[in-house]
Amino acid sequence: MDDRRKKLKFRAWRRGFREIDLILGPFAERSLADLDEAGLGAFEALLDAPDQDVYAWITEAVPAPTAYDTPTLALIRAFRFEMAKQQQ
Repeated sequence: MDDRRKKLKFRAWRRGFREIDLILGPFAERSLADLDEAGLGAFEALLDAPDQDVYAWITEAVPAPTAYDTPTLALIRAFRFEMAKQQQ
């Protein structure tokens, strides 16, 4: 894993908001290696956004602004849904 992906993975696990750590951390573990440059940029932008906003976008409590409504966010939403199905 290259340095950029390592840093993003570290940041994904240490957001300071446990609910989002438990979504973004496992997503990073599983999917960062497969993301292209655009995907990595979109993931990094989500990590730079406020935790509560990102959580609301992932859970679709509120619509994500256009700048954040990316294929990467869709992958994270699908990952969260898959995680929830596995816990049932």
